Amino acid sequence: MRENLHRFFRAARGAGVHVSPAESIDAMRAVAQVGISDRAVLRDALLLTLAKSQDEKLALGDCFDLFFSQPEPRQDQPEAANEHDAAQSDDQPPSSGSAGEAGEGQPPQALGPLAQMLLSQDRNAIAAAIASASGAASLSDIRYSTQRGIFSSRILDAMGLQRLRDDLDRLTATNPPLAERLRAALDALREAVRDTVSQGLALYAREEAENLRNEILRNAPLARIERRQVAEMRALIRQIARRLRERYSKPRKRQRRGHLDVRRTLRRNAAWGGVPFLTAWKRKHRDRPKIVALCDVSGSVAQVSDFFLLLIHSLHEVVDDVRSFAFSSHLIEVSEILEAKSPEEAMSEIMSKVGFGSSDYGSSLVDFEKEFMSTLTPQTTVIVLGDARSNNLDPRADILRRISERSKRLVWLNPEGRLAWGFGDSEMPRYATFCSVVRQCATAQQLERAVSDIVATYQ
Repeated sequence: MRENLHRFFRAARGAGVHVSPAESIDAMRAVAQVGISDRAVLRDALLLTLAKSQDEKLALGDCFDLFFSQPEPRQDQPEAANEHDAAQSDDQPPSSGSAGEAGEGQPPQALGPLAQMLLSQDRNAIAAAIASASGAASLSDIRYSTQRGIFSSRILDAMGLQRLRDDLDRLTATNPPLAERLRAALDALREAVRDTVSQGLALYAREEAENLRNEILRNAPLARIERRQVAEMRALIRQIARRLRERYSKPRKRQRRGHLDVRRTLRRNAAWGGVPFLTAWKRKHRDRPKIVALCDVSGSVAQVSDFFLLLIHSLHEVVDDVRSFAFSSHLIEVSEILEAKSPEEAMSEIMSKVGFGSSDYGSSLVDFEKEFMSTLTPQTTVIVLGDARSNNLDPRADILRRISERSKRLVWLNPEGRLAWGFGDSEMPRYATFCSVVRQCATAQQLERAVSDIVATYQ
């Protein structure tokens, strides 16, 4: 059972449930207490010790049901074989039935273990043999659907397929009806093994398939994501945000506490013989970081802005002060909208107010200077996401210069390729003069790297 639990933990991780080594130990201790005889109690014990949210509870429940559902071999047999067996049982006395089934000169004891198991039609023994052979064939290592045939062959070989083939050859010559019955049982066994491999693929290949799908999405241009992939991309952006939070929130907690001051600690505890009952910490003063994000939500970059705003506002555990603005031809603040509503509702409201219009960077910068320039401090990092295409209108680069002078850094993330910068109505070369960092940000991977670099400066 311990080996089964280890495989279950692996399948649970593939289903999206985070199972740490400590949690797996707790789960195994719980299973040792409740036992494995009652499947419902076992299920509840694993869910209570491993699931940490409602989503994980649902995923873990589905994984449990799939993992502990053993496919049974089919017992379908040809009518001719059944009639032959019935006639044989009527004509022969019970004492000679077993010898008659095996044929002359071929008693049942001479058949291999797998052949005897199939002829006895012991479902529990067959299921146990398939499970044992699956472990011997390392079914938990399956990753791709193209490996089904390989693992099916490995499982059958581990069960003794070669010996069964030899038994079939001998029975075909000595007792054709019994050989036909064994051949039908072998076909049912093959199907049961295929079901087991399919079950293993659903359990253990999910993580690999998801990683492959996420890797494709991470490198796909955000502006050309299909409608059916939007939900998957949003889920991927949330994973990126969670990874960034985990990476940078712990160092910030240590910095708030400070580092142990050994000399002051020893002096403070001199009365207790140097035993550190009282500790002293060194703390470095750090300015409170701020991020101001200006997002172009015009028709050409609206979808990229959706993902960008979702990522920025998922990082409040890392950067405490984040203010976001959206613009097409004019600019509005959208911080409260993003914080109070779901991403879908927030983006719908933002788009209804300023989205899908013709971009006018000059007018939007004027709006920012009039109403929000006072929000900038020497600790502020200003992030602009946009293609810098102002439809041949005045770009007002002078305002961008003043924004750069008032802030700590000015970072521009452009979803267009670098070869397009400066062509047509693109004002990117003019704006880049006043930016601390200018980066192409056309994919989720580039977006993650850019935001990670920005957040890393505050650690």
